[in-house]
Amino acid sequence: MTLDHPIFAKWPARHPERLQLFTAPTPNGVKASIMLEETGLPYEAHRIDIMANESHDPAFLALNPNGKIPAIYDPDGPGGKPLALFESGAILIYLADKTGMFLPADPNARYETIQWVMWQMGGAGPMFGQLGFFHKFAGRDYEDKRPRDRYAAESARLLGVLDDRLDGRTWIMDEGYSIADISLLGWVRNLIGFYDAADIVGYERFRNVQTWLDRGLARPAVQRGLEVGAA
Repeated sequence: MTLDHPIFAKWPARHPERLQLFTAPTPNGVKASIMLEETGLPYEAHRIDIMANESHDPAFLALNPNGKIPAIYDPDGPGGKPLALFESGAILIYLADKTGMFLPADPNARYETIQWVMWQMGGAGPMFGQLGFFHKFAGRDYEDKRPRDRYAAESARLLGVLDDRLDGRTWIMDEGYSIADISLLGWVRNLIGFYDAADIVGYERFRNVQTWLDRGLARPAVQRGLEVGAA
């Protein structure tokens, strides 16, 4: 079996019958790998070196014209036809639908879960990422601290929204672990870890978020998913 897509000219598939994951160990990248580990779907991971600009290689751009990880190629997509897919939120929804896992079947609960994935995609992810830039990376050298303070305040507000949602709940969708949790675990972990922003956002205030994060990171599939693409 061979896979007919330009991506495989640079990243050949050793197991072409499996779903192919192209990723890096970023908060967005680990969403897909955690989901794949949680579902147990057979897959093959390809590490994309974003620091070497591999996500803008023509072969990768043929899979994701936006030049961002993660992306997947499923040789057994809907109707048995291959599917190439990018955007981490779309990948989570697709894998949930493919496996019937981590996305409620009840229409109301389904859309409520997707709502929280979109909240992560449009709010928590971009804001946490901007704070990381201005607090830890190149932006920290800017003399004007207003951008950093803006993103710190908005990140803290978003943590407050999540903390309120988790009050009295085990997971974002109450007792049911879902793609809403998977979408957020890597981002909150990164914010207080790699970005070293716990103090600037007052993370100690958000006790519900803390216990939720600890609970999520204790899951064996999450631990495995966080390591995919790291080496």
